[in-house]
Amino acid sequence: MPFTRFDFKKDPLRFKWFLRPIAGLLCGPAWIRYKPRITYRGGIEDLKGPFLLLCNHNAFLDFKIAYRLLKGRYANFVVAIDGYIGREWLLRDVGCICKRKFTRDTVLVRKLKKVLDRGDVPVIYPEARYSLCGTTAVLPESLGQMIKFYKVPVATLICHGHHINSPFWDTSHERGIDHDEAEYSLLFTPEDVESMTADEINRKLVEAFQYDDFAWQRENGIRVADPKRADGLDKVLYQCPHCGTEYRMTSEGAALTCTACGKSWYMDEYGVLSAADGETEFSHIPDWYEWERGNVRREVEEDRYSTGVMPVTVQSLPNAKKFIDLGKGEMIHDMNGFRVRLLDPPADDTAEIVLKVPETYSVHIEYRYLFKHGDCVDLNTSNDTWYVYPYDCDFAVTKMALATEELYFADQRRKGKLLAPGLA
Repeated sequence: MPFTRFDFKKDPLRFKWFLRPIAGLLCGPAWIRYKPRITYRGGIEDLKGPFLLLCNHNAFLDFKIAYRLLKGRYANFVVAIDGYIGREWLLRDVGCICKRKFTRDTVLVRKLKKVLDRGDVPVIYPEARYSLCGTTAVLPESLGQMIKFYKVPVATLICHGHHINSPFWDTSHERGIDHDEAEYSLLFTPEDVESMTADEINRKLVEAFQYDDFAWQRENGIRVADPKRADGLDKVLYQCPHCGTEYRMTSEGAALTCTACGKSWYMDEYGVLSAADGETEFSHIPDWYEWERGNVRREVEEDRYSTGVMPVTVQSLPNAKKFIDLGKGEMIHDMNGFRVRLLDPPADDTAEIVLKVPETYSVHIEYRYLFKHGDCVDLNTSNDTWYVYPYDCDFAVTKMALATEELYFADQRRKGKLLAPGLA
């Protein structure tokens, strides 16, 4: 059946004046509860006129901190299309700009230019997803060229603690940190932008975006007494470092266990892991995650990465009204990229989505999406998003996310293009 598609061509509105006090009131409790400690750098306090704000992304709290720091400036936040479901009118009225994740979008570039031209602040989360384990995700190489095009000041907002408080692998409840921190910096002046190359801008952006919430927690003595603090951690740490088995990790309370070999690790109140018996392979959660990435990289380098054909259910999000059930299908993610084929496609609609490796430098995933669905990969084209849920098979959407990036990096290397670390 034909679907009405989201209208991305509408110009972004200015934040409606009558909604601004309400937004301020909604953000206020977060400042009272988490007592943000803000470090101002590079003359950001004296910045006048329009500028581009780039923020890291770990939880919804990021938006509240950014809004309050802008201190009444008109701002337009770039938001993924699933954030618009059932409230498109509201998000348009507060100035949000809709985007499908990890797609090339020249329309967005023009919209951001219009925001800057009227003297306002576009707010972008260039990692394009919540961090999976509280560390930096890859940034798109196109950022440098975009900044050169706009020729305006560029600020960054790097928050710490939001992943510890509400980790992406389990957002069912907050863990309860006593404060968070952020660096609010003027990174580039227009003169800097003019004098630097796009590559030089990108390198400085990567440096500015380095963060590690678990290291921050440990170094600042942030105690998380929540007895369920490790619940869901197996979504990210899906491979046992003791026996090497994938997809057999489980988590409950403060413990992480491999059901294949029986080894367990305890997550203490400062985010540090220790083995119940024997060697502690990784005490730092991001180190375990990067070990998994290294294993995926070897599979890619040896030309053997593949999920095999997996049974899936598929939902479509052609617009911001609601999800459309497309039924059952099959998905494979391998050295060629993603392919999802519907077994009984609706009439006159797309029967499959194919995303080749060069087209996708990263992918968005969800764990227990909306708390009632399973883990999924959402695959985006210019006019649709498919939420793809594997079932009755062994899989980890985290591994698919890592493989998507490693496949892209390998493809770029084969083509003779050496991307700077942290860029895609």
